Amino acid sequence: LRVLFAAGGTGGHVFPAIAIADELTRLAREGGLPPPFARVRCDFAGTSTRRESTAVPSAGYSLSVVPVAELARPWASSPTNLTLPFRLAAATRAAMSLVDKLRPHVVVGTGGYVSLPTCVAAVLKRVPLVIQEQNAVPGVANAILARAATTRCAAFASAADALGGKCVVRGNPTRASLRVMTKTVARERLQRPGDENEKVLVVLGGSLGAAAVNDAIAAAAPALLASFPNLRILWQCGEKALAGTREKHAEVTSHPRVLLTPFVRDVDVAYAAADLVVARAGAVTCAELLATRTPSVLIPSPNVAEDHQTANAVEMEANGAATVVREAELREGWIEFAAATKALLVDDERLGRMREAAGRADTPDAARRIAFDVIHAAKKKKK
Repeated sequence: LRVLFAAGGTGGHVFPAIAIADELTRLAREGGLPPPFARVRCDFAGTSTRRESTAVPSAGYSLSVVPVAELARPWASSPTNLTLPFRLAAATRAAMSLVDKLRPHVVVGTGGYVSLPTCVAAVLKRVPLVIQEQNAVPGVANAILARAATTRCAAFASAADALGGKCVVRGNPTRASLRVMTKTVARERLQRPGDENEKVLVVLGGSLGAAAVNDAIAAAAPALLASFPNLRILWQCGEKALAGTREKHAEVTSHPRVLLTPFVRDVDVAYAAADLVVARAGAVTCAELLATRTPSVLIPSPNVAEDHQTANAVEMEANGAATVVREAELREGWIEFAAATKALLVDDERLGRMREAAGRADTPDAARRIAFDVIHAAKKKKK
């Protein structure tokens, strides 16, 4: 079974693709692929400069570089978009050459402009196409590709409705390690064992940083630490924001119960240790919060395509797994954010209900179900 993944740009597009590839690899290793397939080869198409350039090789898969035809925003006023048809045509020709070289039975697109040329090439070459949409609002690439796709998979029912046809709701694939870490082990890893009454607040401002989130937590932290003598804060401020955050908020970041870090590498440890998480509302983050049954305060970024983070956050809140605070509210003042966070930390019963709600909304078999969608689509090519 030869599978070509078209995934790139952000972790939200890359990591679900890797999770699906890992599941296909596991099925092949354990003899679980249905006939006529016995082995699997997963290749990726992407760029040499974005998230996939490091994540894909680190996961053990081969990455082929293809050109990108990106839509500049705002699309109506950007002169760069005048050349978009020509750039898309050139990128599609390069992707068609890659499809000819790899001869995949199926192409899997997980969204983003990086995926568009390769998925278009699959359609032109009559290779079955599976698309997977991670967000509550479909991105431009998947919206364009939906009509031509053999199979459409969505994480949210709202996205499935928007993609139309026989789109199936599968949820977002997540890493298996997230579901096995325990609070006891996680807190030992964080060197905080033994105190059952301790509260841990984890702040995930994004791997590159989010100024609004960093400023809000810096403003709210003194009041939270004073209200909860047993509170510890693990604060991911972002690699680019580390020096500035330390300098701007020295009094908070030097507090003995605040651990400031540019990037949380063992995110499974952070989720398991947390009583509450403050985070953006990217698709992968939302899926991981559900997988680990972690209550959250979500601050969706307003600066993303189709405002999809707000839609994700609203879905999480509707499920009962999160509370949403808009970034505009942070700009007006941090007091409401601090009050919302404090109200959750003090209410163990509510946190328990949020954990239960997250468990109900979780889709632990998403990777497996999508993997079989891919296999069934590939059989059409095999015939």
